Amino acid sequence: MKPSSPSPPQLLHHHHLQPPPPPPPPPHEHLLSEIEYSIKLIKQSPPQNPIPNSLISNLQLLLHQLTDLSPFPNSIKLQIWNLSYRLWNTCVDFHTVDQVKLRDLSADFLIVGVVDDVEGVEFDSPLVKIASFFYKAGILWVDLKDFECARSCFEKAEGLISGIGMNFGEDSEEMKLLRGLSIARSKMALDECVDSYLKKAEDLISGIEMNLGGDCDEVKVLKDLNIARSRMGYDDCVNRCFEEAEDLISGIGVNLGEDCDEGRLLLDLNIVRSRMAWESSDRSLAMILLDRLKSVVFGIDDGCRLLASQYLAFGKELLLENEVDEALKLLNKALELSEKGLRILKRAEEIVGLRGLRLKVLRFIGVLHLHRDEFDSVLKCVEVLKESCGDKHPSLSVLSMKAWLGLGNYVEAEKELRDIVVDKGIEEVVWVSAVGSYFQAAGAAGAETGKEVFLGLLRRCLASAGTTIKVVNAVIGEGGGSEGMKVRAKVVAELVSDARVIDLFAGEGPAKERSSMHDLLWTCGTQYFRSRDYETSALLFEKSVLYVPHNIERRILRAKGCRSLCLCYLALLQLDRAQEYIDEAEKLEPSVSCSFLKFKICLQRNEFDLAVAQVQAMSSCLDFTPDFLSLAAHEAVSCHAIPVSIAALSSVLNIYSSGKPMATMEVVVFRTLVTILTLNPGYDSDILKCLKRAHARLSEHGPDRFFGKGEVGKREWNWFALNTWNLGIQTGKQQMHELSAEFFRLASKFYSVGVDGEAERNTMMACKSLILSVSALISEEKQKKCKMLETKAKRAIGLLDRAGKILMSSAESSREDHFQACPNFFFIYTWSAYDLYSRFSEMGPQQLALVKSYASSKFCDPLLLLQIGLHASQGPNLNPEVASYALDTYLSSFLKVASVIRNYSL
Repeated sequence: MKPSSPSPPQLLHHHHLQPPPPPPPPPHEHLLSEIEYSIKLIKQSPPQNPIPNSLISNLQLLLHQLTDLSPFPNSIKLQIWNLSYRLWNTCVDFHTVDQVKLRDLSADFLIVGVVDDVEGVEFDSPLVKIASFFYKAGILWVDLKDFECARSCFEKAEGLISGIGMNFGEDSEEMKLLRGLSIARSKMALDECVDSYLKKAEDLISGIEMNLGGDCDEVKVLKDLNIARSRMGYDDCVNRCFEEAEDLISGIGVNLGEDCDEGRLLLDLNIVRSRMAWESSDRSLAMILLDRLKSVVFGIDDGCRLLASQYLAFGKELLLENEVDEALKLLNKALELSEKGLRILKRAEEIVGLRGLRLKVLRFIGVLHLHRDEFDSVLKCVEVLKESCGDKHPSLSVLSMKAWLGLGNYVEAEKELRDIVVDKGIEEVVWVSAVGSYFQAAGAAGAETGKEVFLGLLRRCLASAGTTIKVVNAVIGEGGGSEGMKVRAKVVAELVSDARVIDLFAGEGPAKERSSMHDLLWTCGTQYFRSRDYETSALLFEKSVLYVPHNIERRILRAKGCRSLCLCYLALLQLDRAQEYIDEAEKLEPSVSCSFLKFKICLQRNEFDLAVAQVQAMSSCLDFTPDFLSLAAHEAVSCHAIPVSIAALSSVLNIYSSGKPMATMEVVVFRTLVTILTLNPGYDSDILKCLKRAHARLSEHGPDRFFGKGEVGKREWNWFALNTWNLGIQTGKQQMHELSAEFFRLASKFYSVGVDGEAERNTMMACKSLILSVSALISEEKQKKCKMLETKAKRAIGLLDRAGKILMSSAESSREDHFQACPNFFFIYTWSAYDLYSRFSEMGPQQLALVKSYASSKFCDPLLLLQIGLHASQGPNLNPEVASYALDTYLSSFLKVASVIRNYSL
């Protein structure tokens, strides 16, 4: 029978029946979960990153909240204990401020959770463990110079220990912790006082600088005074703190016996005081503090080794300061102490430590003898260490080798070197250093030995790419100069070109080492190149290319090496090899440098046509700069290749014509080209073309832009005008009348430009240039015995007309000044004009006017006037009027002179 279905009221009643809610969890569970989550976040943060302040603040808040809920049951205590340990361990290897704060917090968590005791931990007294946490955190706060936090931690630790009771055994954890706390608090007091005195000294010095200024003598004196005061306070603080530490130890109430911690503490205190005295430059006090420990160290655990080690440490410092004699005294004390300890002490651990220390001291004594050049003593020390003590330290072979080198016995030194490099137990850095020392002492004589040694290492597979670089660096030395260095460079070249050595650098693995080897050889090759040892330089450059991979990425580097080799062989005049390398470089990387080096080779071979072709090829290179053309011109001039220098400078001028900006002014290039051509005969036509081109650029740009402004522009203008004039005179003297006429006409154009302050002078020089240009044309006609063309004659008349206008427009005084130095110059103008006018029948009146003008001038010479009359009275230039006037004027002048002579004689 099925159960009846409930009625609607029953269903409603059933719906409202709910199970009771679960009780809320204890509040400490939520806090512990939050603490665990924060610890996980701290663990996950990278060690190098600072811990977020929010996490530390959250943990401090959780600690406060947890404190309000104590006491706790034992299970919660265990959970808090575990969380505290986890928090401590998250920062156990780091000592930043945030991480020390976390250690401090972990100890505080333990205090909250473990008020009295906790069951289930492996420590007899959990409070002692908590105190040790505070003790360790306090030491870290001292290291961070936070003395307030350190003092708080130490006080908490002492409070925990004192709460346990004072019935401690000598070896109990509580007693050890109390001793540690006493020592730590004394050290903290020391550090705190030192820090305080240093701050006071800084404040005093900064106050002095503010009041007096930083550089005056008073400031220097007061600085020294206050530094001394701070030093005195520092020393007083040190002594007081040590005394307090000793009082704390003696106050513990334990008699010092053998192997007790108090004896060890007194040993440590004296050693620390000796270090402080040493650092204060009070070495005598440091020695007194150490020497008084000699009689008690044998009753202290490991005391003999610690004292001897301190003697050794001071000796090493003196050795670094090259105070060899004092260092030897301290090392002898360390040696005597260690040997006495070996005779007295019985414990195996102490004997083993002292034996190792004795060997170390003996090795340093050997080093000291080496510094004093006592090579026989070094060999004796090594012999004692090897034979009597059985020492196999790698430094012994190095000491022996250096001692034999000092004695000049290279045979024994070589034996030691070979023993060093074949000993598999010796580290690579040691035998590489030994190889370097051998080369430094043996010089070139040891280079061949070094190569054999290294190749022997290759056979034993002891060498690597990095080792090879170190050996090569040691063998090759600083590079450049003596014959010995050349020998070493050749040995290096043989070494690095060995197929087995090249195989060490093959592949992608040693790519960095391969690049380093290339750089090393390249640098040495450059040094030899600068010292003009081109043969050795070429050898090293050639070997450096072996360490450049044959791939697309490195082809530029290979091209650079080929260009450098080309330069070396050019200097050695081995032109075929130079051509071979530059061709290879051009295949790898076509550039203007390749074209320039080809240009140099063509110059050396006197193949000027090919050199000119290379000049043209330079301009088409993508990396072309005009400096290469200027350099090419200088090279061509030095080789007396004038056609090549003309081509180079002409190419430079073409760049100016294209409108590209240039560093050098265009007029400088023109002047250089004209100067080069002037110094070499037979280039007058080229000079004329260059000067005409310069004048065309002058007309295009104007004088200020072409010549420059101010005195610089004036000098440039004067140079061009004067040199064109001189070239006209020079070619006229050489009977090159056509060129002379062109030069003079060009000179008139330069003088016509004019410069401020010399306008009148320039105008008259232009007039003279025009007159001499026409005179040269007439002379050319007579020289060639060929009548001047009518058009040419009319052009010459036009030039003289311009000259005549200048003469007529100038002041009388100006004409007199310019023609006074050359009185026949007016006659040249008159004669040339008369000659040209006579070629045209309609110009008779102009001839007569011209002769009358000359006859009426102050520069008229009757004899020259007679020549004009005779010339006009005969031949194709017949002009009766001119002849009659000239002759009549001459006779009148003659009769006047005769009358004056007669009256004078009477």
